[in-house]
Amino acid sequence: MIEAVDSLGMLQAAYAMPEQCADAVERTDSVAGLPPAEGISSVLILGMGSSGLAGDVASAVAGASCPVPILVSKNYECPEFVGPDTLVLAVSFSGSTHETIDAVHQAVGAGARLVAVTAGGHLERIAHEWGAPVVSLDSTIPSSRAAVGALSVPLLLVLERFGLFDGASAQVGAMIAQVTKRRDELVLDGNAALRLAQRIGRTLPIVYGGGTLGEVAAWRWKGQFNENPKVASFANRIPELTHNEICGWAQHGDVTRQVFSMLLLRHDFEHSQVQQRFDLVAEISEEIVSGVYSVSAQGEGRLAQLFDLMLFGDLVTLHMAAREGVDPGPVPSLDEIKTRLR
Repeated sequence: MIEAVDSLGMLQAAYAMPEQCADAVERTDSVAGLPPAEGISSVLILGMGSSGLAGDVASAVAGASCPVPILVSKNYECPEFVGPDTLVLAVSFSGSTHETIDAVHQAVGAGARLVAVTAGGHLERIAHEWGAPVVSLDSTIPSSRAAVGALSVPLLLVLERFGLFDGASAQVGAMIAQVTKRRDELVLDGNAALRLAQRIGRTLPIVYGGGTLGEVAAWRWKGQFNENPKVASFANRIPELTHNEICGWAQHGDVTRQVFSMLLLRHDFEHSQVQQRFDLVAEISEEIVSGVYSVSAQGEGRLAQLFDLMLFGDLVTLHMAAREGVDPGPVPSLDEIKTRLR
């Protein structure tokens, strides 16, 4: 049982994703004092780790219909184009992420319009100093990676309030309905996430997604494999990987069959050519990995299907942690890096 090793309550946090997202809606709706919407020419989302992934979620879901470009930056530097016409959404669960804080200082210095999404820390203080609004997150969530809903939902709703993403509220509502349905399925004994974790066993997961939406889901799965059961994992995107990475599976099949498993994350918004490439990748890979497993998204709309895949993956990785007796909460390697950089 995972409860025996889950010191931070990561499993219960995953099960609470629907409620977390609903709470994020209320917190975002209560925010007043947004900067003026007129004349915005670009959107920059700043964040690292799970906060950066929230930016990827917003870009993947809203980017195609947004009338201005959305850029997600995961770095210390703020892009040179940032100025008074840029809307900067700074995301940090802790409020103390070094890269994000550095970039925020540069953005406000360039006159950008700032909105902060955080549970406190230095980011909240900077926002208050500059008179910028803050979406205050629930600080009782045990970890930033357990807060993907709390981090992502405000970005989409803020974009909607600026007139940059019509229909965000409806998509969020459909997403909450879908993750509630999926959660209720995945709490049952012998559920699909538990079975997949058992099939992966002790192999190293390679996760492939299709297009922008699938790529975000694949990177979420990869990160959760890294941090929850603490196993190496790799992610990539179709069609890009069919122009390079697939060549790397042509050698050493006797080794790769013992070491790797392959996970294909599917959704209803794949390009027809991407669908065909998935079939070819699965066919080519059958003899060179221990197993090829497909997970198909459910739900109405891009956001619902993305969160459906992410919740499923979160639970797969948590079941893997339980099987290995690994506490999914603490991340000592990351803590050591932060400590040594202070």
